[in-house]
Amino acid sequence: MELTEPLQFDHPDRREIYEYVESRGTVSAEQVRQALGMEQHPFGHHLVILRRKGMVSRTGDELRIAYEDTESHSYETAEAEITIRQARQEDLDGLVGAIRAAIGSGEYVDAETVADIVDSEGVIMRHNDVESRIFFVATVDGDVVGWVHLERPETAKLSHTAELTVGVLAQYRGQGIGSRLLERGTEWAAQRGTEKLYNSVPSTNDAAIEFLEAHGWETEAVRADHYKLGDEYADEVMLARAL
Repeated sequence: MELTEPLQFDHPDRREIYEYVESRGTVSAEQVRQALGMEQHPFGHHLVILRRKGMVSRTGDELRIAYEDTESHSYETAEAEITIRQARQEDLDGLVGAIRAAIGSGEYVDAETVADIVDSEGVIMRHNDVESRIFFVATVDGDVVGWVHLERPETAKLSHTAELTVGVLAQYRGQGIGSRLLERGTEWAAQRGTEKLYNSVPSTNDAAIEFLEAHGWETEAVRADHYKLGDEYADEVMLARAL
């Protein structure tokens, strides 16, 4: 199942199973069955149908949404070997930690909000009737050192757009990781029909603005004094890129 594919269910119990799994990232089949109060036989039947349709995958007793971009790229810099791949549910703690460490002084408000939401939900990937969300990460020896996040609303009037955030831990900057992550996220969005990417940062975050502008993003609008960082106010710079 494509992450941008509309959800269609031909039985209410299958929707319930999918929504329970989707909201938890990874969960045991038995936990789902018991939580939904389903008998073993009909639950097993519905699960087979969901797996056959490519909506849910099963590894052992664990269920998760059946979307995985298996494409992975590795390259070497003078400092390390970097791998860029889709984030997995088991990356949750490392991903949230990397985002919070990378934003440092708090001048990347959208990314900070994303980290808070993912940490609160305990789920990396989402695909439901309201939103679709995916991350790609850069890793070194299995540790997350950077990310690109895309979130697309499922509302028809906005489904051609997606919010993107991107960042790299300070000690790994200057190695082209941010550019490669941005390229991966942009490529993924374009291949799935996204027409416009957008992101907002405080006007004090010169590095983020310059980085995005260097990759073809343009300022669409500025909202005066939209952020309050400590005791100081900062404008919101709203950037976008057409695909």
